[in-house]
Amino acid sequence: MSDEMTIQSYLEQGGKLSSPENAPARYRGELMRLMASFVDSELAGSAGFADCINNGPGIAERIAASRIVLEKLDHGERVLKIMGDFGADTVRYASHHPWTQRMARDADIGASRQGDDMRLNVFHYPIEGWTDAVTMNVLMGTAVTIQLEELAGISYQPLAEQFRAILPRERRHAELGIEGLRKLWAEETGRPAVKASLAYWTPRVAASFGRAGSKRFDALKRFGLRSRTNDALLSEWRGKTDEVLAELGIAA
Repeated sequence: MSDEMTIQSYLEQGGKLSSPENAPARYRGELMRLMASFVDSELAGSAGFADCINNGPGIAERIAASRIVLEKLDHGERVLKIMGDFGADTVRYASHHPWTQRMARDADIGASRQGDDMRLNVFHYPIEGWTDAVTMNVLMGTAVTIQLEELAGISYQPLAEQFRAILPRERRHAELGIEGLRKLWAEETGRPAVKASLAYWTPRVAASFGRAGSKRFDALKRFGLRSRTNDALLSEWRGKTDEVLAELGIAA
């Protein structure tokens, strides 16, 4: 207990850990929860976009969608390997959950966890068509970038290093989405579908930042696993998405 308290004080002062052996029990639990949420979201997100590849209107769009699918799987695998260092059954993990499974389109599940995996709730909703996929990718890609910028400085060094390596690729996924949305908005006939998708996905992506005033935040901050509140991250996301939509000429 004395050693554990010493390590907790070290973390509270900005210290870093580099191996599972030094991690206190609760720290391990919170870190595993964080990693599981990321891995499950990447695997579920990849599965959802895989179904949209052949909906792309041209070869360039299909290549972009394929790249997103491939890299999300790679990101999930990278973090899953770190979970393996903590004892996770990595072989069973990747095939255990039905990653393509989705709820009804009109479901409204907010921020409450659903199902048997730890994916963010936004990945429980189905994507309907190419415009829907592109719009969702712009909104969620921006959210993922903000969340990874937060996680790139966490106290568990091997994971922080992976998040820093993953961040530029996830940022590029969002950029690919913006390029696609620009093309869709340029066509007058496509604008109603874009607006409908924005109305659908905006509140669902916003919910992925979690509840305001989360009771777990203080503990996560003490462990060096969080630095900014859910409210702060959500506010940044709203500002950035407003900027993107304004630049494209789309009214928020």
